[in-house]
Amino acid sequence: MTISLNTLARRGAQVLALTALTALTALAASMASAQTPGKLKVGLMLPYTGTFASLGNAIENGFRQHVTELGGKISGREVEYFKVDDESDPSKATDNVNKLIKRDQVDVLIGTVHSGVAMAMAKAAKESGTLLIVPNAGADAVTGAMCAQNIFRSSFSNWQPGYAMGEVMAKKGIKKVVTITWKYAAGDESVRGFKESFEKGGGTVVKELSLPFPGVEFQGLLTEIAAAKPDAVFTFFAGGGAVKFVKDYAAAGLKKSIPLYGSGFLTDGTLDAQGEAADGLFTALHYADSLGTKRDNAFRLTYAKTYKLQPDVYAVQGYDAAQMLAIGLNATKGDASKAAEISAALGKATIDSPRGPFTISKAHNPVQDFYLRQVGAKENKKVGIASAKLEDPARGCKL
Repeated sequence: MTISLNTLARRGAQVLALTALTALTALAASMASAQTPGKLKVGLMLPYTGTFASLGNAIENGFRQHVTELGGKISGREVEYFKVDDESDPSKATDNVNKLIKRDQVDVLIGTVHSGVAMAMAKAAKESGTLLIVPNAGADAVTGAMCAQNIFRSSFSNWQPGYAMGEVMAKKGIKKVVTITWKYAAGDESVRGFKESFEKGGGTVVKELSLPFPGVEFQGLLTEIAAAKPDAVFTFFAGGGAVKFVKDYAAAGLKKSIPLYGSGFLTDGTLDAQGEAADGLFTALHYADSLGTKRDNAFRLTYAKTYKLQPDVYAVQGYDAAQMLAIGLNATKGDASKAAEISAALGKATIDSPRGPFTISKAHNPVQDFYLRQVGAKENKKVGIASAKLEDPARGCKL
């Protein structure tokens, strides 16, 4: 059979066209694959057991709530979670955070509650370049001496609520105060913040009492408070320790004679367990149960429906960590490694939080209102502003 040259040419052209089409299809598929980002690996390093377990769960709930509102994706990337229980144990912190960074290769770290554990997380994040958002731990150095382009906080510095309450108590004309807290970073720094503003306002701290974390044997210290006869007491405790302290303080008869004031963590997430012992207590914090804003009402309703629990400040901080992450990654098309661009985006942003709008300082800590709150009907009710748009001094930060 004879095949004409024209036929051969035509068939050759068809083969070339088919080959080109196959190559183009493969190239298009490859390009589409390259443009479709993989899952966003979020490492949750939080306390799921021990004194702060309820706090860790609330933070995770809040974070997941905002991710759900975004359709399960942040900047087009489906979110995949990796969890480690940090047990609020600084001695295990480095190993725990490296499980997430090295083993799971997460894109972002979310954690934690305990300030000592957070310091180890910040060190690991700084060394590895992994994006870190701290949804609670207030260790001043995280956004102070250890500040970095890739480290942010959605909560507070330990200095802030203490400083805010110091202003309130000085303005009330209180002159002599005893402080009591756990002997660890959060307690020490909260008391320092309190002393700074209280003494600036003319007050005097006559005695500083402490016990090791997470100890709850308060009786001897309560006896010292009674003997000192101060005008008032300022305290920082949280979680289960706060429950026992408030109940022991009332049981010792001190509540009636020596008013108790505290950082807001004293009564946040603890009121059901504290019962009547907490009634009337004043605290300062960046969130309150009865803000009554449209934004907060919607947040609280969704949270209660989803988790069958009332939200607290820890849930708000987790929620806002997710908001901050989304703002940052939207500026980088989902790339969590571009710390400078994420920093620039958050530096320009106003975060629309259930607590009220806040901004991020140059050191990456929230600049926010601190509310004066009073316990009533098992709520931390807002009664005023303790300190407006309070910015942490970020001492030692060189960003």
